[in-house]
Amino acid sequence: MSAVRLAVDENVNPLVPTWAEIILVVVIFAVLVYIFAKFISPMFEKAFSERRDAIEGGIARAEAAQLEAARTLEQYQHQLAEARGEAAQIRENARAEAQRIVEELRSQAQEESARIVARGEEQLANQRGQIVRELRGEIGTLAVELSEKIVGQRLADDAQVRATVDAFIAGLDASDSRSSASGTGASV
Repeated sequence: MSAVRLAVDENVNPLVPTWAEIILVVVIFAVLVYIFAKFISPMFEKAFSERRDAIEGGIARAEAAQLEAARTLEQYQHQLAEARGEAAQIRENARAEAQRIVEELRSQAQEESARIVARGEEQLANQRGQIVRELRGEIGTLAVELSEKIVGQRLADDAQVRATVDAFIAGLDASDSRSSASGTGASV
C-alpha cells in the first residue's frame, strides 16, 4: 500500500490544498474574525474614540482657552484704558490743586505784604507825628528863647509864652498842611 499511496501522492500537487485543509482554514479564519470583531475591534474603537475625544476635546479646550484669553486681554486693555484715564484725571486734579495752592499762597503773600506795608506806614506815621511833636516843642522853646533875645527881656508870663508858642505852631501847621495839600510836602 505504500506504493499505491506513493503513486496516489505523486498525482497530488503540493501547492493545491485539499478540501479538508480549506474547510479547516476557513473555520479558523472565521473564529479569528469573530474574536477580532468581538474583542479586539471594540478595544481599537474605544482607543480611537478616546483619542478622537481627546483631540476634539483638546481642540475645544484650546478654542475655549483662546476665547478666554481674548476676553481677558480685552478686559485688561479696558482696565488699562480706565487706569490711564484715572491717572490723567489724578494728574489734572494734582495740577489744579497745585495751581490753587500757588494762587492761595500768592494771595496770602500779597495780603501779608500789604499788611506789613500798612503796619510800616502806620509806624512811620506814628514816628513822624512823634518827631513832629518833639520838634514843635523844641521849636517853641527855641522861639521863646529867640524872642527873649530879640526883645531883650525875659518872658516870664507863662500865658504869654504859651500864646506865642501856640501862634508859632499854628503857623507851622498851616504851612505844613499847605505843603501837604500841594503834594510837595517835605518830610521832616
